[in-house]
Amino acid sequence: MTGLTIGKLAEAGGVGVETIRYYQRRGLLDEPERFGAIRRYGDPELRRLRFIRSAQAAGFTLEQIGELLALDATDDRTRARELASERIAALDARIAELDAARNALRKLAHECGKGEQGPCPILTAFEGR
Repeated sequence: MTGLTIGKLAEAGGVGVETIRYYQRRGLLDEPERFGAIRRYGDPELRRLRFIRSAQAAGFTLEQIGELLALDATDDRTRARELASERIAALDARIAELDAARNALRKLAHECGKGEQGPCPILTAFEGR
C-alpha cells in the first residue's frame, strides 16, 4: 500500500486528516516529501499510525507513545518494560475505582429494589456530589 494521500492514510488508519497533521506537529509521524502538489504516504507511515492508535487504546499518552517510538530505534527494552509496567499500574488503579463504583451502584440498586417508602436511594445518593 504505497502512494496514499493524507486522506487515504487517515481512512486506512481510522482517524481524521487533522489527526494525522496533529501527530506530525507532535513529531509522532513524519511528513513525507511532496510529489508535485501532493504528499504520498506508504506502509511505514500506516504501520506507525496504527501503532500510535493501538498504544492510545492501551492508555498510553502521546508523550509516552513518542518515547516508545524513540525506544524502538534504540532497542531499549528495559525502558519499554518500565513504561508498560507504569501503564499496567494505572490500569489496575482504574479497575479498582470502577470495581468500587460498580459495587456501590449494585448496593444502591438492591436498596432501591426493596420498594420502601421515600425517595429512591439511587437518586438521593447523587444529590450530595
